Amino acid sequence: MSRLNTNRLALAYGSRRIVEELNLSVPDGKITALVGSNGSGKSTILKAMARILSPLSGGVYLDGKEIHRQPTKEVAKQLAILPQNPTSPEGLTVQELVSFGRYPHQKGFGSLKAEDHRMVEWALEATGMYGFADRPVDQLSGGQRQRAWIAMALAQGTEVLLLDEPTTFLDMAHQIEVMMLLEKLNRDQRRTIIMVVHDLNHAARYAQHLVALKKGTVLYEGDPTEVMTPEMLRVVFGIDADVIPDPRTGTPMCLPYGLAADASTTESGNLPAGQENAERAPEPAYAAG
Repeated sequence: MSRLNTNRLALAYGSRRIVEELNLSVPDGKITALVGSNGSGKSTILKAMARILSPLSGGVYLDGKEIHRQPTKEVAKQLAILPQNPTSPEGLTVQELVSFGRYPHQKGFGSLKAEDHRMVEWALEATGMYGFADRPVDQLSGGQRQRAWIAMALAQGTEVLLLDEPTTFLDMAHQIEVMMLLEKLNRDQRRTIIMVVHDLNHAARYAQHLVALKKGTVLYEGDPTEVMTPEMLRVVFGIDADVIPDPRTGTPMCLPYGLAADASTTESGNLPAGQENAERAPEPAYAAG
């Protein structure tokens, strides 16, 4: 079953098309990881799913309704987006940041109601950030800061979370910290999570559904044990690699040992001049707007 899907979706930056005729269904109650080389369309697709980027044609559907035709606040009550490298005003506390997640539920500029405060406290507890509520966000470690932003997304009270490279620029310990939090949210609350991930082993270990993209097209899709193969790694990433079971989890683990002789890993040719890093550019977070 899928509440969120695309139908013949076409996306572009300027006059250059990035995605064509994309039909993608996100399984409910699972973690889905979008993987692919730089410029393959991962973040572009995520932005369309979050209403940040409007389609050229086709559409993104949530519960059968085209989200780009629905009011922003109505969509934001159903799905939350955490963009890559979000930034907050200097001095903003964790509790203030998390409170922003209640914006879709406010009327005008009304103050927070009892239910809003309850959701903020719950989000802080769920992410292990309650003890940091009064700490300025800019004084947190990388992992703590990312958990604070995830808490803001949780405070929206949505069943669907979209995250664009949630572990970028984090050290190894903080990467695992964030991935284990997402795993817990999915396991305990059945949150549907869609995330763009660069680390293939993280994707295979923490996601139950893997989507491998190249040039805006889904080439492989399914359970990580079926998708993470030497063939996929050669075709999608242009690398030769062994795939072995993780000794602890049994999930597939990628061990690259060289570049594939017949594959190119450079995908930036899909993007117009000046847009080679468009998918990686940081942007402020907001609620599915």
